[in-house]
Amino acid sequence: MRGITKVVLVALAAGALGAVAGLATTGPGPLLRTEFGQRALNAWLSRSAPEPPTGLAVARRGEPIPAFGLRNLARDVVQIPGAYAGRPLLINVWATWCGPCLKEMPELQHFAEQSGNSMQVVGIALDDVDAVRAFLGQTTVTYPILLDTPGAGDAGVRLGNPKGVLPYSVLVSADGRLLKQRIGPFATGEIAGWARN
Repeated sequence: MRGITKVVLVALAAGALGAVAGLATTGPGPLLRTEFGQRALNAWLSRSAPEPPTGLAVARRGEPIPAFGLRNLARDVVQIPGAYAGRPLLINVWATWCGPCLKEMPELQHFAEQSGNSMQVVGIALDDVDAVRAFLGQTTVTYPILLDTPGAGDAGVRLGNPKGVLPYSVLVSADGRLLKQRIGPFATGEIAGWARN
Protein backbone atom coordinates (compact mmCIF):
# COMPACT_ATOMS: atom_id res chain seq x y z
CA MET A 1 0.00 0.00 0.00
CA ARG A 2 2.86 2.31 0.84
CA GLY A 3 4.38 1.82 -2.62
CA ILE A 4 1.11 2.81 -4.34
CA THR A 5 0.78 5.92 -2.18
CA LYS A 6 4.33 6.91 -3.03
CA VAL A 7 3.73 6.41 -6.76
CA VAL A 8 0.55 8.52 -6.60
CA LEU A 9 2.34 11.32 -4.72
CA VAL A 10 5.23 11.31 -7.20
CA ALA A 11 2.75 11.42 -10.12
CA LEU A 12 0.87 14.35 -8.54
CA ALA A 13 4.13 16.22 -7.91
CA ALA A 14 5.27 15.59 -11.49
CA GLY A 15 1.92 16.82 -12.82
CA ALA A 16 2.12 19.98 -10.71
CA LEU A 17 5.68 20.64 -11.86
CA GLY A 18 4.59 20.10 -15.46
CA ALA A 19 1.75 22.61 -15.05
CA VAL A 20 4.12 25.17 -13.48
CA ALA A 21 6.70 24.61 -16.26
CA GLY A 22 3.98 25.01 -18.89
CA LEU A 23 2.82 28.28 -17.37
CA ALA A 24 6.42 29.50 -17.11
CA THR A 25 7.21 28.74 -20.75
CA THR A 26 3.92 29.50 -22.51
CA GLY A 27 2.24 31.83 -20.02
CA PRO A 28 -1.31 31.40 -18.76
CA GLY A 29 -2.83 31.61 -22.27
CA PRO A 30 -3.52 27.89 -22.72
CA LEU A 31 -5.02 27.61 -19.22
CA LEU A 32 -7.15 30.73 -19.71
CA ARG A 33 -8.58 29.23 -22.90
CA THR A 34 -10.14 26.41 -20.89
CA GLU A 35 -13.54 26.63 -19.22
CA PHE A 36 -11.88 25.96 -15.86
CA GLY A 37 -9.38 28.78 -16.43
CA GLN A 38 -12.13 31.20 -17.45
CA ARG A 39 -14.23 30.37 -14.40
CA ALA A 40 -11.23 30.80 -12.11
CA LEU A 41 -10.28 34.12 -13.73
CA ASN A 42 -13.85 35.43 -13.49
CA ALA A 43 -14.07 34.40 -9.82
CA TRP A 44 -10.78 36.13 -9.04
CA LEU A 45 -11.75 39.31 -10.88
CA SER A 46 -15.15 39.33 -9.18
CA ARG A 47 -13.56 39.14 -5.72
CA SER A 48 -11.28 42.09 -6.42
CA ALA A 49 -13.88 44.23 -8.22
CA PRO A 50 -15.77 47.12 -6.64
CA GLU A 51 -19.43 46.53 -5.81
CA PRO A 52 -21.72 47.39 -8.73
CA PRO A 53 -23.92 50.45 -8.31
CA THR A 54 -26.89 49.94 -6.00
CA GLY A 55 -29.82 48.38 -7.81
CA LEU A 56 -27.80 47.31 -10.86
CA ALA A 57 -28.73 43.77 -11.91
CA VAL A 58 -25.65 41.71 -12.85
CA ALA A 59 -25.79 38.46 -14.85
CA ARG A 60 -24.80 35.24 -13.15
CA ARG A 61 -23.93 31.99 -14.89
CA GLY A 62 -26.97 29.76 -15.36
CA GLU A 63 -29.45 32.55 -14.63
CA PRO A 64 -31.39 34.85 -17.00
CA ILE A 65 -29.41 37.93 -17.95
CA PRO A 66 -30.96 41.20 -16.78
CA ALA A 67 -32.96 43.04 -19.41
CA PHE A 68 -31.61 46.40 -20.58
CA GLY A 69 -31.79 48.60 -23.66
CA LEU A 70 -28.98 50.02 -25.79
CA ARG A 71 -28.95 52.18 -28.91
CA ASN A 72 -27.75 50.89 -32.25
CA LEU A 73 -25.95 53.05 -34.81
CA ALA A 74 -29.30 54.29 -36.14
CA ARG A 75 -30.06 55.46 -32.56
CA ASP A 76 -32.92 52.97 -32.14
CA VAL A 77 -33.19 51.32 -28.71
CA VAL A 78 -32.65 47.56 -28.83
CA GLN A 79 -33.64 45.39 -25.86
CA ILE A 80 -31.16 42.81 -24.60
CA PRO A 81 -31.90 39.88 -24.53
CA GLY A 82 -35.50 40.34 -25.76
CA ALA A 83 -34.67 41.46 -29.32
CA TYR A 84 -32.63 38.28 -29.83
CA ALA A 85 -34.82 35.72 -28.05
CA GLY A 86 -35.38 32.33 -29.64
CA ARG A 87 -31.80 31.58 -30.74
CA PRO A 88 -28.50 31.34 -28.86
CA LEU A 89 -26.64 34.64 -28.74
CA LEU A 90 -22.95 35.49 -28.56
CA ILE A 91 -22.46 39.02 -27.20
CA ASN A 92 -19.02 40.57 -27.59
CA VAL A 93 -18.18 43.71 -25.60
CA TRP A 94 -15.40 45.75 -27.22
CA ALA A 95 -14.00 49.23 -27.92
CA THR A 96 -12.11 50.85 -30.79
CA TRP A 97 -9.17 51.69 -28.48
CA CYS A 98 -8.78 48.01 -27.47
CA GLY A 99 -6.18 46.33 -29.71
CA PRO A 100 -7.13 42.72 -28.84
CA CYS A 101 -10.80 43.59 -29.50
CA LEU A 102 -10.02 44.78 -33.01
CA LYS A 103 -7.77 41.81 -33.69
CA GLU A 104 -10.54 39.30 -32.87
CA MET A 105 -13.29 41.06 -34.87
CA PRO A 106 -12.54 39.22 -38.14
CA GLU A 107 -12.96 35.96 -36.19
CA LEU A 108 -16.31 37.12 -34.85
CA GLN A 109 -17.38 38.18 -38.35
CA HIS A 110 -16.37 34.80 -39.76
CA PHE A 111 -18.24 33.00 -36.96
CA ALA A 112 -21.35 35.13 -37.57
CA GLU A 113 -21.25 34.28 -41.29
CA GLN A 114 -20.72 30.57 -40.65
CA SER A 115 -23.45 30.34 -38.01
CA GLY A 116 -26.24 31.45 -40.31
CA ASN A 117 -29.53 31.16 -38.41
CA SER A 118 -28.25 28.83 -35.68
CA MET A 119 -26.51 31.51 -33.60
CA GLN A 120 -26.70 35.29 -33.40
CA VAL A 121 -23.69 37.56 -32.83
CA VAL A 122 -24.02 41.06 -31.39
CA GLY A 123 -21.25 43.51 -30.59
CA ILE A 124 -21.55 46.11 -27.83
CA ALA A 125 -19.07 48.96 -28.22
CA LEU A 126 -18.16 50.79 -25.01
CA ASP A 127 -17.12 53.78 -27.04
CA ASP A 128 -17.96 57.03 -28.77
CA VAL A 129 -20.40 56.66 -31.69
CA ASP A 130 -18.12 58.61 -34.07
CA ALA A 131 -15.12 56.38 -33.28
CA VAL A 132 -17.25 53.25 -33.82
CA ARG A 133 -18.62 54.56 -37.14
CA ALA A 134 -15.11 55.46 -38.34
CA PHE A 135 -13.81 51.99 -37.43
CA LEU A 136 -16.74 50.20 -39.07
CA GLY A 137 -16.21 52.27 -42.21
CA GLN A 138 -12.84 50.54 -42.59
CA THR A 139 -13.74 47.05 -41.37
CA THR A 140 -16.33 44.55 -42.57
CA VAL A 141 -18.72 43.78 -39.74
CA THR A 142 -22.22 42.70 -40.70
CA TYR A 143 -23.53 41.61 -37.31
CA PRO A 144 -25.42 44.19 -35.20
CA ILE A 145 -23.41 46.72 -33.19
CA LEU A 146 -24.91 48.42 -30.14
CA LEU A 147 -23.42 51.31 -28.17
CA ASP A 148 -22.88 51.99 -24.49
CA THR A 149 -20.85 54.39 -22.38
CA PRO A 150 -18.05 52.79 -20.34
CA GLY A 151 -18.54 52.98 -16.60
CA ALA A 152 -19.50 51.22 -13.39
CA GLY A 153 -22.89 50.17 -14.77
CA ASP A 154 -22.11 49.53 -18.44
CA ALA A 155 -23.27 46.52 -20.47
CA GLY A 156 -20.09 44.57 -19.70
CA VAL A 157 -20.69 44.89 -15.96
CA ARG A 158 -24.36 43.94 -16.40
CA LEU A 159 -23.23 40.86 -18.31
CA GLY A 160 -20.95 39.71 -15.47
CA ASN A 161 -17.64 41.50 -16.16
CA PRO A 162 -17.12 43.53 -12.95
CA LYS A 163 -13.59 44.69 -13.77
CA GLY A 164 -14.44 45.80 -17.31
CA VAL A 165 -11.73 43.71 -18.99
CA LEU A 166 -12.00 43.90 -22.80
CA PRO A 167 -12.72 42.10 -24.96
CA TYR A 168 -15.40 40.23 -23.06
CA SER A 169 -17.88 37.77 -24.54
CA VAL A 170 -20.85 35.86 -23.22
CA LEU A 171 -22.92 33.03 -24.61
CA VAL A 172 -26.63 33.42 -23.91
CA SER A 173 -29.14 30.59 -24.38
CA ALA A 174 -32.20 30.93 -26.61
CA ASP A 175 -34.25 31.55 -23.46
CA GLY A 176 -31.93 34.32 -22.18
CA ARG A 177 -29.73 32.51 -19.61
CA LEU A 178 -26.00 33.21 -19.26
CA LEU A 179 -24.23 30.00 -20.27
CA LYS A 180 -20.57 31.00 -20.64
CA GLN A 181 -18.25 33.94 -20.18
CA ARG A 182 -15.00 34.69 -21.97
CA ILE A 183 -12.53 37.25 -20.63
CA GLY A 184 -9.99 38.17 -23.28
CA PRO A 185 -9.78 37.61 -27.02
CA PHE A 186 -10.57 34.47 -28.97
CA ALA A 187 -7.74 32.83 -30.89
CA THR A 188 -8.10 32.05 -34.59
CA GLY A 189 -10.66 29.29 -35.13
CA GLU A 190 -11.59 29.07 -31.45
CA ILE A 191 -15.08 30.59 -31.30
CA ALA A 192 -17.06 27.72 -32.85
CA GLY A 193 -15.71 25.18 -30.36
CA TRP A 194 -16.27 27.54 -27.43
CA ALA A 195 -19.86 28.25 -28.46
CA ARG A 196 -20.62 24.58 -29.07
CA ASN A 197 -19.39 23.24 -25.71
